[in-house]
Amino acid sequence: MSFVVSSIRFFIIAGLLCSLSVLSGCGINNIPTKEEQAKAAWSNVLNQYQRRAELIPNLIETVKGFAAQEEKVFKEVVEARAKATSLQLPKDITTNPEAFQQFQKIQSQLSGALGRLIAVSERYPDLKSSQNFLTLQTQLEGTENRIAVARKDYIDAVKRYNTELKTIPGRWWKSLVYPDSELMETFTVSEENLKVPKVQF
Repeated sequence: MSFVVSSIRFFIIAGLLCSLSVLSGCGINNIPTKEEQAKAAWSNVLNQYQRRAELIPNLIETVKGFAAQEEKVFKEVVEARAKATSLQLPKDITTNPEAFQQFQKIQSQLSGALGRLIAVSERYPDLKSSQNFLTLQTQLEGTENRIAVARKDYIDAVKRYNTELKTIPGRWWKSLVYPDSELMETFTVSEENLKVPKVQF
């Protein structure tokens, strides 16, 4: 009798192990894996934006030393930075279109204000030759490049994740095992950036 019970247990356990290996080979883990990759990429985006925000006060102080009369530009940068750093991100930001668009808009405003601040340097040769300014400008340019790379990595990770949710067998696994999984938002190009610049001579 115990031999029969042991044999039944063995076949049940073997059957479960075979089923699990078949399921893992069928992509049951793809959704959580790709979701975690997208979340990690999003964290890197936030990290790079934070790095940029931390550079701004030093940059403003350096420029102020040479161009105190550029008060309007300083104010724009300070206000844009304040908005960007005070924005409370909801936990569902990557799946919340309105919150994601608001985040993207605020970061774009900060990018524009920083661009105007850097443009100020063209009017002040002494500022352009200041070692402190050049160092900060180089760090800011490097950070902007990191932001671009982080955004691209995030866009790629979200594309893979969203594709998994929309295609078979991912659609099946979503409905059976991961019903709470939602499509994630991704960055878009603003309408301002799509406009063809006017060239005037």
